[in-house]
Amino acid sequence: MNTSATSTPTLQDPSGTAPFTPSGAAPFVPSGTQHVLEHGTHRAVIAAVGASVREYTVDGRDVVLPFDASVIAPAFSGAVLAPWPNRLRDGEYTFDGVEHEVPVTEHARSTALHGLVAYTAFATVSSDAAHVTLEHVVVPTPGYPWPLRLRVTYTLGDAGLTVDVAATNLGTGTAPYGIGFHPWLSPGDGTVDECTLQVDATRRVTVDDRLLPVGDEPVAGPYDLRSATPLRGIELDDAWLGVLRDDEGLSWIRLAGPDGRTAALWADASLDTWQVCTGDGIPGIERGGVAAEPMTCIADAFRTGDRLVRLEPGETHEVRWGLTLL
Repeated sequence: MNTSATSTPTLQDPSGTAPFTPSGAAPFVPSGTQHVLEHGTHRAVIAAVGASVREYTVDGRDVVLPFDASVIAPAFSGAVLAPWPNRLRDGEYTFDGVEHEVPVTEHARSTALHGLVAYTAFATVSSDAAHVTLEHVVVPTPGYPWPLRLRVTYTLGDAGLTVDVAATNLGTGTAPYGIGFHPWLSPGDGTVDECTLQVDATRRVTVDDRLLPVGDEPVAGPYDLRSATPLRGIELDDAWLGVLRDDEGLSWIRLAGPDGRTAALWADASLDTWQVCTGDGIPGIERGGVAAEPMTCIADAFRTGDRLVRLEPGETHEVRWGLTLL
């Protein structure tokens, strides 16, 4: 674009949908277009960047830790994690005999963290007062040479916020795929140390000093969270397997606050692993909430093949999870 000293270039906001000018007529918003959903006493704000849950409240009480629209989302707050969740060792993997390399984004551990779309803008497909559908196409790159369409739908109802995601392989070759999500559950007006945590799972993933999996073991001690457990003195950044399900086939994570309310996340059978993090030492979080991350696979799945989805050409993979206040 050629500009002169007397002209003002027209730019696009992060979602690519609304023009603005550097003069401030319509300010640049790092989290992109904001979609406000309301249903009764439920209110959610979905940001285009990362297709993120930026806010979700019930009766004015936070279910997730909110973040300001004017800042870059701290610690992947509320974002979609695809085409892989969690960590990939050295950013390198071999799939069907071909070696691939994606950028290392967590240099302290030399891993590629949480996929390719957590800080990418999603376009609006449709919306109304209580729902929004967002979409992004992952274009082929040397490290991930498969075109992948991600379509994310958020719907508010009496039971809470429901999230449906459909991933479609638009290419001609089989693609490796996994997905996860990164909401931080809120303790309300209290602190994490005043909360109890319950995780419906029977096995904990064991890891090395880079937080990459080396095995798994039955839950025990502070990792046995099958019943409500006080979090004071417990630091977590761990994955769980062997999920337990209720009569409706749902697995739950529940963060009960000192106000008697519980921020809760459920996942259906399409998501069978959990990651839980108490945010210790993480800038912007600092133990202010608990990450409850439903996933299709644990870390390093592109290398190990464990729970890795092989997405065939034209095939669509779907998952469903949700948030509520109990």
